Amino acid sequence: MKPKNAIHDPQRELFRVELANIIDPKHPLVVLGEKIDWTVFEEKLGATYCPSNGAPGINTRLMVSLHYLKYHHNLSDEVVVQRWVENPYWQYFSGRQYFEHELPIDPSSMTRWRKRLGEAGAEAMLKGTIDTGIAMGAVRPAQVKHVNIDTTVQTKAIRYPTDARLYQRACERLVVHARKAGLTIKQSYERVGRLLVMKASRYAHARQMRRSKAATRKLRTALGRVIREVERQPAAAALSRILSVCKRIHAQKAHDTEKIYSVHEPEVMCIAKGKAGKKYEFGQKVSVAVTSKGGWIVGAKCMPNNPYDGHTLKDQIEQMGRVYNKVVSKQTVHVDMGYRGHGYEGDKTVIVDKRRRGETPRRIWKWMKRRATVEPTIGHLKSEHRLDRNQLRGVVGDSINAILSAAAMNFSKLLSFFLSLLLALLELILPRRIQACPT
Repeated sequence: MKPKNAIHDPQRELFRVELANIIDPKHPLVVLGEKIDWTVFEEKLGATYCPSNGAPGINTRLMVSLHYLKYHHNLSDEVVVQRWVENPYWQYFSGRQYFEHELPIDPSSMTRWRKRLGEAGAEAMLKGTIDTGIAMGAVRPAQVKHVNIDTTVQTKAIRYPTDARLYQRACERLVVHARKAGLTIKQSYERVGRLLVMKASRYAHARQMRRSKAATRKLRTALGRVIREVERQPAAAALSRILSVCKRIHAQKAHDTEKIYSVHEPEVMCIAKGKAGKKYEFGQKVSVAVTSKGGWIVGAKCMPNNPYDGHTLKDQIEQMGRVYNKVVSKQTVHVDMGYRGHGYEGDKTVIVDKRRRGETPRRIWKWMKRRATVEPTIGHLKSEHRLDRNQLRGVVGDSINAILSAAAMNFSKLLSFFLSLLLALLELILPRRIQACPT
């Protein structure tokens, strides 16, 4: 069933403390909680609930606020729920009336709610930050006329893949799934596999590559034996997913395309971005759209299967139209030289960066030189808002994590905007009070 809104009793209770009596009404979280239109999220997620069957869902405002705070402070599900109990401002931001001393939900409920949220719901949370900024005057139409778009890699929470470790992990997971399904495994290679992985890594460290490759071949042979033993049994059809992954790992070569680098995340891609510190990164490509003025993120979209940067431009501009649905005349999109040959034919003007000015007019060259402002934004997304090491599962988890990290970036900018307004107001008031005091 749909979530039921909390019923606030107007009569004060004797042994409960109202949050309004213990918080500062000028705190940025308090002001922001009153400015956000929470009904939009209830309408967006209302279609995912059954109207009559089942227990009532968890309050939508509570879940949305917990995810804003989670990605804003770079916390896990467990930690953000625990800190919610300790912080009255977080509780007031979540729509609570009284101070609560118990966990509002089990942390596992946030995982199930994200599955219900989906990519469209995450975009609604990103759009909510932009709409709030427009209503408060923080996001102005002039700022959205020039947008910088760039791609980065959202790395996945996997170990660095090596052939020996991958063979051993695939064999281990296949044996676990087979025994859960009731299949009989005569030899699991559990102890032998761990020993061979240690030998392969130690021989490679000592530069004894022949011995290291020999240990890796033995691991591959063990994986093939377990695969054939599982396929011979009638109940192998129940293990089609894990079996297909293990067969691809067993068959792939060093120079094959679309290789598997993780057993539990087979969608992970190996992406080379030409960085000196990180030659290869394992994850998914993410496109980010940032305004040239203000640094507001108006789009963040996961692009699976590592497409060419120019081919991601159309999808990113379409998402920009959904996040910022106001009419913008003569909107210009600035991209780097990796987008040459993009083939975009829409109503936006796309300007590809170049090394020398040449015959480019000065007014256009000025905005082209501001394209690099997207780089520090990507750095903040990775270091502060959970884009660096994605913990969510699957391609859907990649999309949700990228959008929510962008929403958290806008959320932090809204808090800074309210704080700057408060400081400016104090600067106007305090000198007048000082002058009014008698000497």
